[in-house]
Amino acid sequence: MPRMLDVSDDVRAEIGDEEADRLLAGGDAPGSYDCTSCRTPGDSEQERTSTVLFVGEETAVLAFAHATCIPSQVVPVSEEQLQGAVRSITGEDAAPLTPPAPAGDRQATLGITCGLVLIGNDLRPALVVEPDGPIVRPGSTKTEDEFLTLLVEQGFQQVKDMNDLPAMNPGWSTLLAMGKLHAVLQPGVNGGSAAAWWQAHQPLAVSDGWRTAANKAKTVLMYAAPAGTIGHQPREDLMRQALEQAAANGALVAAAMPLAGT
Repeated sequence: MPRMLDVSDDVRAEIGDEEADRLLAGGDAPGSYDCTSCRTPGDSEQERTSTVLFVGEETAVLAFAHATCIPSQVVPVSEEQLQGAVRSITGEDAAPLTPPAPAGDRQATLGITCGLVLIGNDLRPALVVEPDGPIVRPGSTKTEDEFLTLLVEQGFQQVKDMNDLPAMNPGWSTLLAMGKLHAVLQPGVNGGSAAAWWQAHQPLAVSDGWRTAANKAKTVLMYAAPAGTIGHQPREDLMRQALEQAAANGALVAAAMPLAGT
């Protein structure tokens, strides 16, 4: 039975006309599916459905989404991230990955909290990053924490007022694939492809409200503070208070970055 599928020109170019036509005719396309964006059930026989192609270096995975959630598109991801997404779909445990250290400093464990931050009249999707301990510059004999200094060197700016929208940081992006947070990407060396600055051990689930806000804005705000500044706050209002206190103490930097994926 023909499906109510949307196949974008980019997806068609990747999978070929023959496969695209087979999908539209009902072959190789499921009737029911879990939307790769909102994770709720969909039915390609009853409602318009987008084809979303996740492409790694060696692997490609075709997923489906409500057309009202996201358009048909190609989403480039790293091979490791794609394999992790495949494992999460098939129910296999994702292989543990050690998050890379921020560019220019020691190996560190970075804690990330997802939350919504009110700026003006808009709820903005935000990531709050805090390392588990002081971070020093490689090769340095000093012991003081240089986490914020290193981020400022990477284009982040000090937050003076939480009501101000952080500026965009070119080359940085947040990767959301299969409806889960996979990585924060930073610019590649000497103009090369983007690399993971932080990568989840396993794809990190985000709330429906966070994902909806991120898909609407196509932009994610990232706030970073030294170890022990923010802590694990159980509510977003408490997280906001901690962020405001960090900003007042000159211990908070931030940047806006585009959302990669859905």
